[in-house]
Amino acid sequence: MSKTIVRPSRDLRNNYADVVKSLKQNNHIIITNNGVGESVLIGINEYEEYEEYMHRRFVYNELQQSKTLLDNPEVILHDAVDVFAKFEANLKERGL
Repeated sequence: MSKTIVRPSRDLRNNYADVVKSLKQNNHIIITNNGVGESVLIGINEYEEYEEYMHRRFVYNELQQSKTLLDNPEVILHDAVDVFAKFEANLKERGL
């Protein structure tokens, strides 16, 4: 586990090469503005891993919500073929 690095925002402008070097040696760098944490800088690989994690978490939550919905005996499921047939019939009635 790497240690947390804290750098002032001016280092992004004045010492970018050093910041990038520190980032390659650590997972992240906390960027401060006037001594207050403002943002976190992470490498592109860590960002991609984070995005993948968030996507999987979103899909999992959606599946859990669907499962909860399907467990409700009052929920009526419709066959996709029937739904599209009714949709097409509705369009034809409207002349579209």
